[in-house]
Amino acid sequence: NNNNKAVGGPVNQHNKMIKYGSLVLLVAQMMGLVILMRYSRTHNSGPLYISSTAVFMMEVIKFLICNGVVFVGAGSTWRGLCASWQEHVVEAPWEVLKLCVPSLLYTVQNNLLYIALTNLDATTYQVTYQLKILTTALFSVVLLQRKFSPLKWFSLVILTLGVAIVQISGSGDLHSKEGGPDNNNNNNRLVGFTCVIFAACTSGFAGVYFERILKGGGSKAPTLWIRNIQMGLPSVIIAFLTVFLHDRAQVLEQGFFSGYSPMVWTVILVQAVGGLIVAVVVKYADNVLKVFATSFSIIGSCIISSLFLDFHPNYYFTIGTTLVVFSTIIYSRPDTKQKKRIRSSLHKKNKLILPK
Repeated sequence: NNNNKAVGGPVNQHNKMIKYGSLVLLVAQMMGLVILMRYSRTHNSGPLYISSTAVFMMEVIKFLICNGVVFVGAGSTWRGLCASWQEHVVEAPWEVLKLCVPSLLYTVQNNLLYIALTNLDATTYQVTYQLKILTTALFSVVLLQRKFSPLKWFSLVILTLGVAIVQISGSGDLHSKEGGPDNNNNNNRLVGFTCVIFAACTSGFAGVYFERILKGGGSKAPTLWIRNIQMGLPSVIIAFLTVFLHDRAQVLEQGFFSGYSPMVWTVILVQAVGGLIVAVVVKYADNVLKVFATSFSIIGSCIISSLFLDFHPNYYFTIGTTLVVFSTIIYSRPDTKQKKRIRSSLHKKNKLILPK
């Protein structure tokens, strides 16, 4: 037994390092993205960059990263990458077509988030965006026939109450109070809140829809990276069409990369790489750690916004944020039946790893 434990020790230690390392990266990504995006939308010396072009560039970079991972997985040969494309894209048009739904929703969501962070401070946005837990739960009940315990429903009520208190608190940073860099009512709190609500709805539906597709794939289902390529192809097209249809005149007048700076490129890269970090966390970390990452990122955003973005949370904002963090922790707790299943599976694993 001791020898087996000794052999398993370094492996467990390595997994722990990846687990908590990926958790730190996730907190940094969650916190960094919203703060950097807010900063890039409010602290601009020249013309403000066109958000739809930033979404398009993010989709392109993410698409290239996924192709790079598949390229390496196929033996780092172009023939292997082309074979994967032939099998999973060219010869599977129905699969790509099915993923056009979440592609459209995620593109809409990303555009809404830029508008939201133009009108809301980073911390208020991050707290309000936790409503995606509520929308995901509701869509899970409708599309996946999932059942939740009374405790989980109670946590969702607390979440909604917390977000409502945060919204009526009126807390904001300097740019929220002054009306934006151009002082032309750009920072409209209602507009920002509405965008976050719609973004939470699109995020919830797209996530549940994608989960349903992944679960319905069977044993021959493609890898997650192939799925991201299948979804990334229509995402790039939809993002480009958004630029062409919505901001064509502005792009033709100012240029596609007008207003771009190292800060804007950093925002785009952080958002593109964020999906990879989430994939690592899903593989190595459990749901409780992801919830703690969300909680830490909310608290961290509040501290950083207070120090550098002149954010001053009031009493109501503190109560609302506490309720939101508390509700996410309650929601992440497994039900009694889930605990029994987890203990049973762990007991079986221990028997296999450490036989008497």
